[in-house]
Amino acid sequence: MFKGGIVRASVKTISLFRRGERYAEKAFTYWARGAWFVFDRLNRIRPRTSFTPRWSDKPVLKSWEKTKPPLGWPRETDSLCPKCVPEIRKGILEGSTAVSTLLDGEAPGQIKAHIIERDGKILMAKDCPKHGHFEDVISTDPDFSRHLEQTFPGRDIRAHNDGHVHHHGASTIQHGRGSVLTVDLTNRCNMMCDPCFMDANQVGFVHELTWNDIKTLLDNAIQVKPRRQMSVLFSGGEPTVSPYFLQAVGYARQVGYQRVQAATNGIEFAKSPEFCKQAAAAGLTSAYLQFDGIGNTANSHRHVGNLFDVKLRAMENLSAAGVDIVPVTTIINGINNEQVGRIIEFALDNTDRITFLSFQPVSFTGRDEEISDVRRMAQRYTMSHLAHDVKKQTGLGEPVRDWFPISFTSIFSDWCDQVSGPHADWGQVSCGCHPNCGAGMGLLVDKETKEAVPISAFVNVERFSQDIVRINDAARGKWACILGGALALLRNYDPFRAPTHLTIAEVVRLFYSTFGVTGKGRGQGSFQFNSEGTRPSQNNRWTFFTIAGMWFQDLFNYDFRRTEQCIIPYATQEGEISFCAYNTGVGWRKIIEKMHMTATLTKWYEEHGRHEIFAGGKSVNLNSKDHSLVLREEIVTQEEQRDLDERGIPKYAREEKLRARDEKLRSQANENARMAKLYRKYVLKEPDAPDLVQIESPKHAVKVEEQVELLGKR
Repeated sequence: MFKGGIVRASVKTISLFRRGERYAEKAFTYWARGAWFVFDRLNRIRPRTSFTPRWSDKPVLKSWEKTKPPLGWPRETDSLCPKCVPEIRKGILEGSTAVSTLLDGEAPGQIKAHIIERDGKILMAKDCPKHGHFEDVISTDPDFSRHLEQTFPGRDIRAHNDGHVHHHGASTIQHGRGSVLTVDLTNRCNMMCDPCFMDANQVGFVHELTWNDIKTLLDNAIQVKPRRQMSVLFSGGEPTVSPYFLQAVGYARQVGYQRVQAATNGIEFAKSPEFCKQAAAAGLTSAYLQFDGIGNTANSHRHVGNLFDVKLRAMENLSAAGVDIVPVTTIINGINNEQVGRIIEFALDNTDRITFLSFQPVSFTGRDEEISDVRRMAQRYTMSHLAHDVKKQTGLGEPVRDWFPISFTSIFSDWCDQVSGPHADWGQVSCGCHPNCGAGMGLLVDKETKEAVPISAFVNVERFSQDIVRINDAARGKWACILGGALALLRNYDPFRAPTHLTIAEVVRLFYSTFGVTGKGRGQGSFQFNSEGTRPSQNNRWTFFTIAGMWFQDLFNYDFRRTEQCIIPYATQEGEISFCAYNTGVGWRKIIEKMHMTATLTKWYEEHGRHEIFAGGKSVNLNSKDHSLVLREEIVTQEEQRDLDERGIPKYAREEKLRARDEKLRSQANENARMAKLYRKYVLKEPDAPDLVQIESPKHAVKVEEQVELLGKR
């Protein structure tokens, strides 16, 4: 009892001491407000003109020079008919329609669409003169969507020196450079996923880049201006199946890209620690790891018996080799939307290895392009769903206060460009996508106590961003930007809302280290990573943790305004194409892969043999399932989510097709029986067979048991 009293007294003393610190820090923020007032007034006097950096032939943009697409609602935009496009694509693949039809002016199948609000939802509604009316949900929370659009800072420098890669008619990327350059090394995969936006292993041929193809794509990429840093993302299929995977990683680093990723299911990384070391040595900085839930049951829709064990082992091997891990979750309503909170909790338990989560609301393309309206509406998941599920399942964040469009970060990329100055060889990575494309929430996490607080809960992020914009517009140079950035941060910081053990000095250090202004990145203005491609602050007590969502389009919600400013272009043998135009839209993927087909499957198997595919519940043979990650038993899923089963809605394309086939067979059987009956009646002149009628007992009929009893009495 006495000992407990000492402990409580000590805690109270510490609490009072910390509260005193808070008041001192609050006083310092008031000083920062005054200092900012003076700085801002001086900074407005004769602002400098924008410089033209080495990485662009055009000057960096002032805030008022940045253009924006039509936003708000109701509004009109250009979209596509979900029925016309597959017909047109089929004609191109069969040779009856020329590919050039996609390059001339308006895209085939293009129709007008209207973004409207109805019954508390934001919808896209459109009409095709041939196929009729289509509608889909864009958002279930108008206030959330309005906030994202209102905080969109505008488009990047218009793309130039890009004619050799951007020439795809209405699907052409027009603004900025993008932030992730995706290179599909092969369409082969060692899984048979459903959903799969590229329909891997099902197209009847192999499309695989040669070494010369890979070099050409990367060489072409660095010629585009503005020449910004990008993450080069090797994908597929499964990129590790390609014999050139390690060489491709090394060459991407060689030409100057600091961040090289692999979009992977993790199987090869789980099987071989040595392969992870080889990838890290080649220059792989992070693995974009498919990760759909916690537990093998939560991943059962991928049809690999031990897929979660594979993920854990891949994480173990990759982190041991020094490769960052970004779990990537395809979210489908009724399949795994209940996993959002579990995944976040798992990541927060392991912030020494995971500091970024990428959720991708399902896009109905590839295997799902022919989805029924009933299943589409049941499985549709939007960015608004994600923001509310995060709050509901974890208690983290307020959707309107704490979530911002991914393009919001471009404000700080511009600040980094100002710090780096006109002589930098590369511009900073800039996520200038449409506000409807993606959004995220930033947290600050105390790795010792596991306390996680949204940054916008203790920093007035909107006003802070406006201050940074004013600094950028003045263009005073590196040291003025650094000073102004510190004052802007401090005046917008509220110590009483901050995490328990965070100090004001730590706030400034985190800001500068994250943007590469201290340590090895000093003065470089390198957003999130230093010159070695690693996060400077990742080994400290505090870490920035991001929950982000990227919502790729499908034919039901396609918007050409989003395509024009895509930040995830695909590098292909026919140029760089917007992610959504490649995988959905007019479907450039199927066209280009067919144009540059490596071999038919039969020919490929004859020359190379078959690669192993894990499907139908087959497990991956792992040397060990050991790992050192924190995995709490209570967040491991024990039962599959059954929302759709209870509603009688099929979960997957294959299941939907089987049901449609069975229904067709039943309908044909009924029709055959009807026609046979008519034939017997009118051709064979057979009399109609009497219909069988079920004879029911009269209401007052005596039961058999009662009759027996009466007979016995007689």
